[in-house]
Amino acid sequence: MGGTLLANLLACRLRGRAEVTVVDSTGMHVYQPGYLYVALDEADARWLTRDERRLLRKEVELVVEEAVHVDASAGLVRLARGGSLPYDYLVLATGSRIVREEVPGLSEGAHDFYSLDGAQRLREALRRFKGGKIVVGVAGLPYKCPPAPVEFVLMLHDYLSKRGVREKTEIHFLSPLNRAFTIESASRLVQPIMEAKGIVLHTFVNVESVDASKGELLSLEGEVFPFDLAVLVPPHRGAAVVEKSGLGEDGGWVPVDRHTLRVAGAENVFALGDATNLPISKSGSTAHFEVPVVAEQIVAEVEGRAPTPGRAIYSGKVTCFLETGGGRATILQFDYENPPRPPRPSFLWHAAKWAFNRAYWYLVPDPTKTPLHRLTHC
Repeated sequence: MGGTLLANLLACRLRGRAEVTVVDSTGMHVYQPGYLYVALDEADARWLTRDERRLLRKEVELVVEEAVHVDASAGLVRLARGGSLPYDYLVLATGSRIVREEVPGLSEGAHDFYSLDGAQRLREALRRFKGGKIVVGVAGLPYKCPPAPVEFVLMLHDYLSKRGVREKTEIHFLSPLNRAFTIESASRLVQPIMEAKGIVLHTFVNVESVDASKGELLSLEGEVFPFDLAVLVPPHRGAAVVEKSGLGEDGGWVPVDRHTLRVAGAENVFALGDATNLPISKSGSTAHFEVPVVAEQIVAEVEGRAPTPGRAIYSGKVTCFLETGGGRATILQFDYENPPRPPRPSFLWHAAKWAFNRAYWYLVPDPTKTPLHRLTHC
């Protein structure tokens, strides 16, 4: 989302005064928040993907090839087939990657909904499930979309109830933290809902391995959790190209200035979205609010002026919905200085989330149709 929206915004604002190129390994754009709904049989996978070319303005060049190395000193992006692209400004919107192999047995013994194929396999496993013990947990921090595991476990209660197997099922949620998930105020809201639905919360559980043959999950703390079906958020790392180029810190996350999003030690390189090391949500919403900040800085330098005050500083703003089950949801809005104060879950917020899901393909290609328009005057 971040790279697509930024490319369109730069092309719109600069209008021929710069060449804007997007490098993408597949040429396909995937709406990742939809994986949750695919896994729970609430959405068809076909609406999650689009041709990236159709989402970009005609002025933007698309290179469908894998970027394998960034030579920041030479200002070059090297491509998998041997070519390279020079740049005056580079934006790393490289997201994150799943590394299931970091937890022994995870690939063989547990499901996840953090990829399209993973969500589809989980959907089929849930269709066959007749009752027993389901363990849902987080196998590494940080990970994309922090509310997603909690959303899944609350919606799983509804899914199993509709199928008539909820009373035959125990649901256990494992968190590596002292609460359900990263945001304390949201955890205070959802934990009573989990308790009311009979979902057992286990805190301070750090997943060590999964034993598929025994149906057991082992923690670093020495606990053993038996299961009939295990669903784990797999560990995440930064993109391979970031690590290979020496641009990432521990985990491959790109160190950036928290306000300007410039990469440390490389003034003409920026990073946004999941790729950064910022201690905020790795989500499309984060990228959405970071895009105008990066765009204003690049446009100002191309135009030979100072950035417009207020437009070139990222405040840490994030807005995201949180499904709580029963056709209800809440909303989390926060920034660096202000934690979220989620309202009571309602049908309205659930409807708002579904509306955004469906409107996504209409909003991303054209920055004038998003809330960013108030900041861009494209």
